[in-house]
Amino acid sequence: MKYLFLTAALAVSMNTFAQTVSGYVEAYYSYDVNKPLNNTKAPFLYTYTRNNEVNINLGYIKVNYTNDWVRTNLAIATGTYINANYVAEQGVLKNIYEANVGVKLSRKHNLWLDAGVLPSHIGWECAIGKDNPTLSRSLAADNSPYFETGVKAGYTSANGKWYLSALILNGWQRIQRVDGNTTPAFGTQITFKPTAAITLNSSTFIGNDKPDSVRQMRYFHDLYGTVNVTDKWSLVAGFDIGWEQRAKGSSAMNNWYTPAVILRYAPGKFSLSARGEYYNDKKGIIVGAELWGYSANIDYKVNDNAMWRFEVRNLSGKDAIFPKHNTDLGKNSLVFTTAIAVGF
Repeated sequence: MKYLFLTAALAVSMNTFAQTVSGYVEAYYSYDVNKPLNNTKAPFLYTYTRNNEVNINLGYIKVNYTNDWVRTNLAIATGTYINANYVAEQGVLKNIYEANVGVKLSRKHNLWLDAGVLPSHIGWECAIGKDNPTLSRSLAADNSPYFETGVKAGYTSANGKWYLSALILNGWQRIQRVDGNTTPAFGTQITFKPTAAITLNSSTFIGNDKPDSVRQMRYFHDLYGTVNVTDKWSLVAGFDIGWEQRAKGSSAMNNWYTPAVILRYAPGKFSLSARGEYYNDKKGIIVGAELWGYSANIDYKVNDNAMWRFEVRNLSGKDAIFPKHNTDLGKNSLVFTTAIAVGF
């Protein structure tokens, strides 16, 4: 009889747990006019990286549990996004999209402590394609963390207008810390929503992402705002800037910066988006180039869970850095991409 009760209790537990299961799959086809060798795009692009083939950018299964005092998330993923962004990780760590636990620290206030592999506190775009205003990610998003590992203390004000967090991290988009690195990295985030139509965000990162023997401190600031101008028009404007020591112990700094503007018009099931961006990293800290980018896309919202998207994007630079169909490099890259994304 006790086994019967145990089985029944387990069944109830599993039913509750199953209600928290979700998932996401995004299939795409992308064509670069340069026809890059080995069908792989420029090394500073980390989403929709494969050319002239149907592939999966990101697919994951996620389980979540939340009550008044505890929360946890676990998501296992695959896709070309994972191959590109988790190249530094080893073994099964390569497939961890999210894995974290959190505890509430106060009865009276919305104050939480979360630890594990977390979504990044940096940027106006995320890895989930259908949650972004454009199909491809901006150069700013692709070249700053999509995920991070560490501990985060986060507070949301009672009126929901303010969110504040402080983080201790393993590094710049890392699960495992770099071998030979003994220094933690730090981050902060301040988000202010004065109205339901406006969001302002400031995020920072401070840390060294190299072995201690060649330690170079990095200081980074991400600033952006989103405005729903009307119920159909929305605007995103962002500016990232960073500095890194030229050498260990040096007071001299190299810097990079990138502004971007995205305009979206969504009158119904169809929506239109346009983006302009600039990336300046002449010193080679992240990308090693000066780039301009423009893109436009049209989206069709199949239903609340599915979206079909088409985009044309052009990137150009002063130097020849884009791979072509032979061993040559080009100064321009014109890419056509379509994707179907389904969340459940």
